[in-house]
Amino acid sequence: MAHSRSARDFVALSDLHPNLARPNVIGVVIGKTDVRSFPDRKNIGTERYTFNFTIRDSPTCFINVQSWGREEYIRSLSESFRVGDCVTIENPLIQSKEAEREEKFNPVTPSGYKLLLSENHSVVKTSSCYDTDTRLLALLHLPVKDPQDYYSLGDIVANGQSLHGRVLNVLAAVMAVGEPKYFMTSDKRKGQRCEVKLYDETERSFPIVCWDNESIQLAQSWVPQETVIFASDVRINFDKFRNCMTATVISKTIITTNPETAEANVLFSFIKESAQAGALPSPVKELANETINLEAVVDVYTVEQLKEKALQSDGKLEPLHGIIYGYISTLDIDENVSRVLRNRCSICRFIVNEASNTCTFCSDVSPEAKSTFASFDILVDVTDHTGTLRSCYLSDCVAEESLGCTVRGDWAVPPELS
Repeated sequence: MAHSRSARDFVALSDLHPNLARPNVIGVVIGKTDVRSFPDRKNIGTERYTFNFTIRDSPTCFINVQSWGREEYIRSLSESFRVGDCVTIENPLIQSKEAEREEKFNPVTPSGYKLLLSENHSVVKTSSCYDTDTRLLALLHLPVKDPQDYYSLGDIVANGQSLHGRVLNVLAAVMAVGEPKYFMTSDKRKGQRCEVKLYDETERSFPIVCWDNESIQLAQSWVPQETVIFASDVRINFDKFRNCMTATVISKTIITTNPETAEANVLFSFIKESAQAGALPSPVKELANETINLEAVVDVYTVEQLKEKALQSDGKLEPLHGIIYGYISTLDIDENVSRVLRNRCSICRFIVNEASNTCTFCSDVSPEAKSTFASFDILVDVTDHTGTLRSCYLSDCVAEESLGCTVRGDWAVPPELS
């Protein structure tokens, strides 16, 4: 049985080398990517599936693990553990890594090797019964980079566009965690996006965006105004529309939650003092402040141009605001009522959980002070001379103004239609 193993049965990651026969390793998962697929060159018309993760067994050593195989195997393996879990790996292939090429897209590791998993020869198990777990779990709070090697949010803002495209480290506190938003790309692949607002002593609100399911799940565990993160290797961009700097979690990124470092302790003291002094805004208000200045939207796009942008972005399109000269070609209001009307929170106006009819953002607001209200949420198609954008949402007050009626059925014909 797996739980009968002792620490002596495992090879330390720092002692790995290609000549080892059937090695077993143990470590805590500190980073993980989503499952991806690629065309199989050997079997035309089929796809191979893969995902990567990073394990650590000491303060000084961690290593990247890569798995390839059939969709069923890869998805099952990926779903069997998360960041923060301890795992054992039996009989991985130890291979020298090509640092310059591989670390362009994967976390930088001190090990000169990487581990490859084979469906037929390797076994991965989560381990919760080892006497080494306490030691391994403590590693989750140690950054993988020098804890003094980071930019403050104020430094990023001050440097501005000169940092556009740079990959660097950030130490910051969590102000607010947004709701995951799901979408479908033009080539029918599912995508997701979640924006988190960070702050520190130098900047009150700074956005970091998560595009993959793993980092989004991690972000959902963060407690606003109580959590500090050290994010190594995030990409910094300048958002032209919002005229501000942003950070993005990428495949190289490893996020350490509540790091145990002197620098993080100073930030913990700051957020505690700020909270006690009432100097911080409500996380709900911080998220609700993400409104769009329509007068600032001047860029004109065709449907074809928007589809091209979506394809070029590999499904990770930053919010894009523009004008389309077209018409609504599909307006299906004969759908089931539950697919046309959704409940929204009266405080932040986000769509509430359908099962519980509660808002996941306003947990710090008393139930007596908040309520929900019915709102339009209608799928429409928008068409111009270049093509059609399918499954667009016509929602909330914009839908009421467009249709000339409220969800209660109060009709008021718009002047342009009268």
